[in-house]
Amino acid sequence: MKPGLLSGKKGIIFGALDANSIAWKVAEKAYEYGAELILSNAPIAIRKGDIYKLAEKTNSEVIAADVTRVDEIEELFRQSRDIFSGNMDFILHSVGMSPNVRKGLHYTELDYNYMAKTLDISAISLHKILSVAYRTDAINEWGSVLALSYIAAQRTFSTYNDMAQAKAMLESICRSYGYHYGKKRKVRVNSVSQSPTVTSAGTGVKGFDSFYSFSNCMSPLGNSTSEDCANFCVAMFSDLTRKVTMQNIFHDGGYSTMGISDKLIDDCFVCQGDCHEKNYEL
Repeated sequence: MKPGLLSGKKGIIFGALDANSIAWKVAEKAYEYGAELILSNAPIAIRKGDIYKLAEKTNSEVIAADVTRVDEIEELFRQSRDIFSGNMDFILHSVGMSPNVRKGLHYTELDYNYMAKTLDISAISLHKILSVAYRTDAINEWGSVLALSYIAAQRTFSTYNDMAQAKAMLESICRSYGYHYGKKRKVRVNSVSQSPTVTSAGTGVKGFDSFYSFSNCMSPLGNSTSEDCANFCVAMFSDLTRKVTMQNIFHDGGYSTMGISDKLIDDCFVCQGDCHEKNYEL
């Protein structure tokens, strides 16, 4: 990709917590390719993270906003348009949190108040962001909105918990708003279904090491790293992808299309004797 690919473009990155987060890498890459940025996260995340180091590195402003609160999103957009002297061109939604996962509650025994928070923070927040942007006409024509997802939206991962429902809802919101925003302002809305990635959020899911190893074993290209994902996001923010919208794009080295791989057959343990059926028949 050429160095000035995002020259003149301006955007908001939601969810950069620390140097391990995908949003952090996306911000670095977007800046490297010429974009102007505003970084946003919840106040508590800003206090706990290193976002001001990223802001210094990318010459960006930091604006705190709770993405579950419409009034705070409105104020974020108001301040952003003042700083940018106009509208934005792209948004990255890299926000997700499950109190049920943090509390270690089993999927069959979820706390439904926690589940409502999971959906609000991890999925409905995207609807709120898009709703404010749509209503206030905050994104330029041919702008691009990306939300980070995971294949647990389509397949069952036993310990991914209610985050699976959140990601399914997130992808649905991308499709629905992609239609309406495309008709109104030619704004593209897509989700990126990323490989398991070593981040503070990802490693908090029980069994993450197994998720990571299995998908890496299955994928012909291996797992996509956070830097790989950042490069892809830059391409999706650029004018090179102006006709891509309403898609959930698997950025996972081919894992999502695989059934079984030679590497899995030859090198990896599939079962360690704890299966329901011990006598296999062909």
